[in-house]
Amino acid sequence: MVAFGKKLKDRQIEEWQGYYINYKLMKKRVRQYAQQIQLGTQDRRHVLKDFSRMLDNQIEKIVLFLLEQQGLLASRITKLGEQRDALQEEPEINKIVELREAYRSLGQDLLKLLFFVEINAVGLRKILKKFDKRFGYRFTDYYVKTRANHPYSQLQQVFKHVGLGAVVGALSRNLHELQDRQGSYLSIYDQPTLPLQDPVVDSINAAVDRLTNSTNFLSFLGQHALIMQEELPSPTEEHVDDQRYNFMSLLLNLANTFLYMVNTYIIVPTADDYSMSLGAAPTVCGIVIGAMAVAQVFSSVYFSAWSNKSYFRPLVFSSIVLFLGNVMYALAYDARSIWILLIGRLLCGFGSARAVNRRYISDCVPLKIRMQASAGFVSASALGMACGPALAGILQINFKVHKLTFNQNTLPGWVMAVAWLVYLAWLWITFKEPSHAAEEDHTPHQSNDEVNSTLEKGLKQPLLISSETKVDEDADQDCDDSEEAPEESRQPVNSIVAAYRLLTPSVKVQLLIYFMLKYVMEILLSESSVVTTYYFNWSTSTVAVFLACLGLTVLPVNIVVGSYISNMFQDRQILLASEIMVLIGVVLSFQAIIPYSEPQYICSGLLLFVSAEVLEGVNLSLLSRVMSSRLSRGTYNGGLLSTEAGTLARVVADATITLAGYVRQSLLLNVTLIPSLFICITSILATCFTYNSLY
Repeated sequence: MVAFGKKLKDRQIEEWQGYYINYKLMKKRVRQYAQQIQLGTQDRRHVLKDFSRMLDNQIEKIVLFLLEQQGLLASRITKLGEQRDALQEEPEINKIVELREAYRSLGQDLLKLLFFVEINAVGLRKILKKFDKRFGYRFTDYYVKTRANHPYSQLQQVFKHVGLGAVVGALSRNLHELQDRQGSYLSIYDQPTLPLQDPVVDSINAAVDRLTNSTNFLSFLGQHALIMQEELPSPTEEHVDDQRYNFMSLLLNLANTFLYMVNTYIIVPTADDYSMSLGAAPTVCGIVIGAMAVAQVFSSVYFSAWSNKSYFRPLVFSSIVLFLGNVMYALAYDARSIWILLIGRLLCGFGSARAVNRRYISDCVPLKIRMQASAGFVSASALGMACGPALAGILQINFKVHKLTFNQNTLPGWVMAVAWLVYLAWLWITFKEPSHAAEEDHTPHQSNDEVNSTLEKGLKQPLLISSETKVDEDADQDCDDSEEAPEESRQPVNSIVAAYRLLTPSVKVQLLIYFMLKYVMEILLSESSVVTTYYFNWSTSTVAVFLACLGLTVLPVNIVVGSYISNMFQDRQILLASEIMVLIGVVLSFQAIIPYSEPQYICSGLLLFVSAEVLEGVNLSLLSRVMSSRLSRGTYNGGLLSTEAGTLARVVADATITLAGYVRQSLLLNVTLIPSLFICITSILATCFTYNSLY
């Protein structure tokens, strides 16, 4: 992968070379500042003043050229508008076609200008990050605060591009009107087709979307999946993605995600009853539920490695293993064997293909719809989490066919076995294996959120939330000494040890937070059946409804956070507030002196779960920005690391529930909540310490 300075040089439009940000000069100046401060020949205040002046000059150069080009485009649109008005009086099909082509040519020039703005925005963001990292300042916060809201701000022109928006609107409207006129002029068709979106307009809208990628529900949900994206994609790379993409294959991956989450949670309401029917203690449900997570720790690695060569074969293998695992889970009842039950759940965990689902979206889905696909991945997971317990609540029947028993304990296994068999047939018939030949030359994907959402949001609040967005270049050795980094330093990592070495303190804290939230959520969900049966005598159906209602809160909570809260507060503020709310939820869940009541359990559980969901979204959003670009592709990618952290948390939580079964059942709730309390406090302290030490 080529360093940004080299990429900037290669992608410059030749006649505009003098108007791009001088990234090489500014990077050299940052090194000089560092040397001067180290030698004591320059004081920090002078460095800040000099660097601010240099940035102002660079931005002014960019903005003045941008305004000049906008004026030229506006003049061309005005002249074309005069021609269009003339054609309205005397329409001629040949002239209409010529005029439309002239608008398209103008659209291509507009695309060049949009890319000019985008690459300068990325360059400015990167040099600000580099300066902050070199000197440990919050200079970016200061710079954007003082420039963004000033009445003479030129930064607004670069990152709000109001004038460009007007040009885009005028061009799109005129192209649509010409299509309408052509349709009505050629009225020989009985039913004229509706006007189609022009390809050049599609390209312009995609460029504008990249340029204005501020936080919203879709991008917030997409980041939930931790699927990283290319920072400055080239047309060649987008073309390769288009060739590899197949909608039905994407749909099959999302269906796999949905079914796996249903498979995970469908047994939760009945796991304690099933364990007792086989002669085990009700708290053995922790092992039964957690066995799937134990196996997933290992399956995530081999599925991630397998997806380097194929997507179809891992999905087929996953479906077969899950089918067998669910059959064994169902047969354990008549065999009266807890071991068959556990082996069945282990097989289900070994069939977890979530790593393949993530890799398919990251590697094969075109950039223009990758955020939608990522959001679909998260939505499928949330829907599966809600449907699993709800389905268990419906399966409250009891009958026997020959020697096979079908009841609330075995039906989840049989239903999921049939579902995976149907999925396997659908997969075999319709999945299209993408070519892996082109992937070898792909550069690692970086978070699309890095491009400019940080600077974009900085116009409303402090830019570059300091350490949260400055760490991702650490693993690239800063690229300060050369314009092209060694090839091996840019390649995806090939071992878990190498991946761990790339984890900066910020990334480790984010993974700790992810571990914490998954741990407390698993404790809440997995012991819900045991706790509610002991304290409130809830039936399986009641537990299923409660868990389904918790799952249904996922998407509404993300809508509120992604569309509103994240636009009002900094991510690190939401992060810390969510951690504190999770801690409050844990504290309120304890059984104290007063008798434990249903309102206390429901309210504390809802508070804990919703806060953990908010925390997960913000945490993964930050993690996608601070993760090294070398962890964006390959077997040991960022998605795999986060999956492993979350899976380990589930394993530890389920083991805690089982071990707590050795104490009195009346103490089970408090005994399992004590580790949750400790982990919550640890993560809050780690968050405060890490971010404060980086400011």
